[in-house]
Amino acid sequence: MRGLLLLTLVLTSFSHTTFGQLLINDTIPRTAPISYEIEANEVIYGAEMPPLNQIAGAPKAFYTYYWEFGDGDFSFKETPTHMYTKEGIYKAKLWATNNYDNGKPPESRPISITIDEASDKASLEEPSPFTEDEDLILKRNCEPIPDQELVFITKYKNTNDYVSSGKLYLFYNDRKFKNDNFIIEDTRMHHGEQIVPSAAISEALPENDTHTLVASKNTFLETYKRLFTQDTTKRKNLPLTLEESETLYRNCQIIEFNDIQPGEERNIFRTLRTTPEMIKDTSAIVTLRSVYVPDIDYDNHTVKDTEMEIVTSHDPNKMSSNGWLLNYRLVRFKRLKFKVRFQNNGEGPANTIRLEIDTPEMFDKSTLQIEGLYPECPICPKEREVNNSCIDTTLHKNKIIFQFNKIYLPGSQQKNVTEIDSTKGFVKYSMKFGKNFHKKKTRSRTAIYFDKNEPIITNYATTRFIPGISIGTKAGYSITPELDNQQEYFAGITLSPFKSYRGYYQAELLFSASSFDDIRNFETSSANADGSENLIRFSELNQHQNISIYAIPASYRYNFNNFLALGTGIQMKLDLNSENNQETTGEGFTVFEQGLQIIRNRDLDSFVTQKVDNTFSNLQTGVFIGMNLGTVRIGPSIGVRYIYNFNTPNSQIQLYGIWKF
Repeated sequence: MRGLLLLTLVLTSFSHTTFGQLLINDTIPRTAPISYEIEANEVIYGAEMPPLNQIAGAPKAFYTYYWEFGDGDFSFKETPTHMYTKEGIYKAKLWATNNYDNGKPPESRPISITIDEASDKASLEEPSPFTEDEDLILKRNCEPIPDQELVFITKYKNTNDYVSSGKLYLFYNDRKFKNDNFIIEDTRMHHGEQIVPSAAISEALPENDTHTLVASKNTFLETYKRLFTQDTTKRKNLPLTLEESETLYRNCQIIEFNDIQPGEERNIFRTLRTTPEMIKDTSAIVTLRSVYVPDIDYDNHTVKDTEMEIVTSHDPNKMSSNGWLLNYRLVRFKRLKFKVRFQNNGEGPANTIRLEIDTPEMFDKSTLQIEGLYPECPICPKEREVNNSCIDTTLHKNKIIFQFNKIYLPGSQQKNVTEIDSTKGFVKYSMKFGKNFHKKKTRSRTAIYFDKNEPIITNYATTRFIPGISIGTKAGYSITPELDNQQEYFAGITLSPFKSYRGYYQAELLFSASSFDDIRNFETSSANADGSENLIRFSELNQHQNISIYAIPASYRYNFNNFLALGTGIQMKLDLNSENNQETTGEGFTVFEQGLQIIRNRDLDSFVTQKVDNTFSNLQTGVFIGMNLGTVRIGPSIGVRYIYNFNTPNSQIQLYGIWKF
């Protein structure tokens, strides 16, 4: 017995200890400690990465890496080797991104590196990423996830043949979204740059520009500058660009730099914290705008917009759209943009990539345009075979198919592949809505086929429409069967979402002028001394004239199609002014022998008139059901409505016409 008790205690203690360790391990954040080997000014970096939490059904999970070395240089390699050109203490940091992984990214503490020996020139120089005449490159380490951080990299270069000073603008937080998407947590500069107040705007003289004038507060000069449209990344009208950017974004950071040498390249690093309130639609696209002014004395500048897809996990295969929230009145004149991203996560290259995109019928596929793609290749010619790389486009009723033929896209698990971006590709395309498309949400997603492998299914890219406002005019005639000689005309306005597809709510405010008659008959009697009786029979005519207000705070309406709608709701009525012209006529009679003989007595006749006025009286509430025929979503229609009031008169019928704008 004693042995059994001891065994029970040991097992209980073990189970509690093990369970407690599991709970503790579940709450411990994942970390990736940095390691390094240093020899003179050469440092080899690495990190001990925690296990990945594979997303079920997704391709094999993996990490991508972004390093900052503390001297203004960076790398996306897993184990980079970096050479420092100056002695000193440098703080290096790693940002690791977990792809196809359920958990949060692992955190790495920065480490300090002491360089005692350094050469003026690094021996492991990589070729410049700038192409000819390019002076601004923008990169990021990952796509934004709500309540996580990302690093935004700005590379700028002096392409002038002289030393210059200038400015860099970063516009962020699109005004089209209700909430702010980003907060700049940290800005790391390594060449003496300074953050200046956003109100500072330079007055500059454009270089070799005969059209643009010197910036001035003069209204004529500003108007003259705005006459010249700018639609490329190279622009010359800086005040116009800044004004345009301020209308698109809520926030701006301005960095001023000095004495950049001809051909010199510099980097600025910003840590952006994505807010928890960041838009929840994971197919939406947010943008950042960067403006590079290479010489503060001139208006010449470069503009680049960076598009980023909001994600819930770092999945390289994704579909997104800029149609998160559209204005239905204006969207027919615009092109809607879509982007499909993909990555070859195999152990070998992909030669054929097929993208089958579910596309609702409401899009006009004949307006399809390819805006960009990678790998870059021409469009395949129709009805003949080619031996070169090309992309084939096929349109179906509910589908668009892009197929890359005879390409080479390396796999992320392929031997000797170190640049992860080389395994990624995309297709960016645009199209318009059809002529008679409805105001309803759309959903599109893509099946991605790499060679003959099973497809990878992306998320849904959605398009939505803002409700908009439709103001309607309404007028009609009311019938109240319980009233005599009744007439009532009304007119007013309606408020509802613009051209709703199916169900929606509508409010109404109506004013009416009405009249009706009310006849009341009654009699009085009095006894005389001789035993007879005086009898007066009265007839009271009430002629009512009312000015009333009808309020329908909310009614629910449902469009069955373009021509038929039903609705129901609550109605309240209040008489603003009620006028009653009352005429009371009395006819006298004398009654003898206890009613056996009645003789007309004109001496008892009477006629009385009076006028009775009331304001804000006769509150009525009721419920109604009605039907509309015509162009019920927008435009003119006619309708009938039956109202049941909770107090008398109980029944009312409205016949009306309505026109929605």
